[in-house]
Amino acid sequence: MDVGIVSYGAYVPRYRITPEEIGKVWGENGKAMGKGLFIEQKSVPAPDEDVVTISVAAARAMMARTDVDPREIGALYVGSESHPYAVKPTSTIVAEAIEATPDLTAADMEFACKAGTAGIQVCMGLVGSGMIEYGVAIGADTSQGAPGDALEYSASAGGAAYLIGKKNIIAKINRTISYTTDTPDFWRREGQDYPSHGGRFTGEPAYFRHITNATQRLLADAGTKPGDYDYAVFHQPNGKFPTRVAAMMGFTEAQITKGLMTPYIGNTYSGAVPIGLASVLDIAKPGDRILVVSYGSGAGSDAFDITVTDRIRKYKREAAPTVEKIVSNVKYVDYATYAKFKGKIKMEE
Repeated sequence: MDVGIVSYGAYVPRYRITPEEIGKVWGENGKAMGKGLFIEQKSVPAPDEDVVTISVAAARAMMARTDVDPREIGALYVGSESHPYAVKPTSTIVAEAIEATPDLTAADMEFACKAGTAGIQVCMGLVGSGMIEYGVAIGADTSQGAPGDALEYSASAGGAAYLIGKKNIIAKINRTISYTTDTPDFWRREGQDYPSHGGRFTGEPAYFRHITNATQRLLADAGTKPGDYDYAVFHQPNGKFPTRVAAMMGFTEAQITKGLMTPYIGNTYSGAVPIGLASVLDIAKPGDRILVVSYGSGAGSDAFDITVTDRIRKYKREAAPTVEKIVSNVKYVDYATYAKFKGKIKMEE
C-alpha cells in the first residue's frame, strides 16, 4: 500500500543575527567562524515564540494546503529537544489548535535532531497498517547554545509539519531505514540550560558515520545510486557537514543546494531536515526523486527514498508561504536583543 506525504508546511522566525554580531561580543572573528561553518546568519525566536507556536504555525500552513478534514487525523507527534514543558505535551496543544478530533493518539518525541523524522516513520506505520487515516509529524526546535560556545553561531529556531496518509499523496515514501548506535556526542541533562558536546568527536564517529551508513544501506535496499536522485537533503548542523558528506558519497552540489537551508537560518535541530525537504517540495515536479537523511545525536539517522507524484500538480502550494518566502522575511537584531529574546539575560528574583 502506498504511503506518503499528503501535505506539508513550514515556519521560521523572522529575526536573524549574524556570526559577525556574535563574534563582536566574544572577541572572536565572527566572519571567519561563519565562513568555516558555512553560515551567513541564523534565526532567532521572538520572546513569544517557542516550539508550540512554531509547530502550530507549521501545522496550520500544512492544513491550509489540503482539503483533508482535521477530524480525520488519528495521530500527531511533535519531535523536539526544546519542548517548553518538561511535563505537559506540546502535541496536544497543536492538535487542538488545528481542530483535530480528540479521538487521536498524540505524543512528544525526543531524539536530538531526528525526532521529527522518527515521527514520520511512526505515522507511516500507523497509516500503512490501517490503524489511522492520517498522521501528523512535526519537527521543531528553539535550539540552545551556551554564550560564547561554538554552538551559539549556529543554534537557531524553526520547524516543519507533514501530513502522512495514503490518499492523494504528493510524494510517495518508497522506503525508509534507520541506523542507530549509542554514540554520546551531544547531551543535555534535565534542568541544564545548555547542551554539552564532544567537539570534533561530533564529526567522524557521530554525524558522518551514521549519515553514510544510513545512506549506503538505503541505496543498497532501493537498488539506486546517487545519480538516480534529483535532490538530496542531509541533516545540516552547519553548512559544512552536509556539503562534505554529499561529496563523499557522490552527490553533486546541484542536488543538495535547494534543501540546504542552514546557511540562511542556522541549525534548527529537529526542524533542519523537515524544513530542507519542504524547500525541495516547494519546487518539485512529478517524477522527481528525493533522498532524505536525518541525524540525531546519541545517535542515529533515518533515511527516506521519496518519489514525487502527479498529484503535486493539483497541490495548493500557494495556500501557504513557501520556505523561500518565509526565509526572505528578515529583521536583524543585535546581540543584546538576541540575548534578551533567548533568555540569556537572567533577572534576579
